Amino acid sequence: MNHSAARSLMKSLIGGGNYGRYVSSGLRAVTPFDASAAAAGFQSQGLSMVLIRWGRMMSTAPESSSPTSVVVGKDEKRDGAVATEKAEKGGGGAVVVSSYWGVSRPKITREDGTEWPWNCFMPWETYQADVSIDLSKHHVPKTFADKVAYRTVKLLRMPTDLFFKRRYGCRAMMLETVAAVPGMVGGMLLHLRSLRKFQQSGGWIKALLEEAENERMHLMTMVELVQPKWYERFLVLTVQGVFFNAFFTLYLLSPKLAHRVVGYLEEEAIHSYTEYLKDIDDGKIENVRAPAIAIDYWRLPKDATLKDVITVIRADEAHHRDVNHFASDIHFQGKELRDAPAPVGYH
Repeated sequence: MNHSAARSLMKSLIGGGNYGRYVSSGLRAVTPFDASAAAAGFQSQGLSMVLIRWGRMMSTAPESSSPTSVVVGKDEKRDGAVATEKAEKGGGGAVVVSSYWGVSRPKITREDGTEWPWNCFMPWETYQADVSIDLSKHHVPKTFADKVAYRTVKLLRMPTDLFFKRRYGCRAMMLETVAAVPGMVGGMLLHLRSLRKFQQSGGWIKALLEEAENERMHLMTMVELVQPKWYERFLVLTVQGVFFNAFFTLYLLSPKLAHRVVGYLEEEAIHSYTEYLKDIDDGKIENVRAPAIAIDYWRLPKDATLKDVITVIRADEAHHRDVNHFASDIHFQGKELRDAPAPVGYH
């Protein structure tokens, strides 16, 4: 601003005149001279009027921009109102989140035409478990690493037996919080390895993540049947934190040992679910109705019971046993997992 324009602006502020014509888009800074002029304006026009004019003077944007922003705000409010109205009319009480990005789930129905109620899994992810699988299979430990894995799992079983005894519902809930960790850790590390080495994984990333997701669905089912107490939740938090870091380290050091440990853990899971079924048959545990989530996930009959649920979960554990012992055998033969086809979809 040149000196003549500054003097004219000062006179306008003191005299209360309109100074808007002296403000140009090239105004970049306010000098001490301008500040003294504003102070003088306080005496004649009052604090509020000078602050308003001072704010306008400081702005380099055209004055016509303010009405535009107001219009945009009205449009946004109108769009939000329309979206809310549509949600109230067609949502049937469900929560509908409108988004500028247009991300929404299409309407999904069951085979009978009823609306699909679950967001945690879709109809194409459901399946019928293969309950004919051989449950008696066992990998006899031969090498030193096999014996270490086997003894480690047997050692881990002891505190579980002492704490839960024959409360198999709580035991299964705890078991599934641990069983869902190895697949996620293995899949994550294989994913990172694939990125580092620019190599395909042979489908093993997907296979291990499927295993983790399947184990998590076991947990979601068990939570419907057994409500964990506060100390059991704390125990889950502690065990998961310790086990995740321990297994992560183990998989980095020796994937073949890590998969062998998981194979033996699944064998123990089969044993625990078999004992669970015995107590149901003996009447020690009530054979209640199966949760709705289990009926949809495993495509069970509408009148399915707890026994049916435990039966299919046990079959899943047998498949996980086979997958992890198979993965360990691949490593023991000096090969990588990508050298053998992954059992994708093999629950």
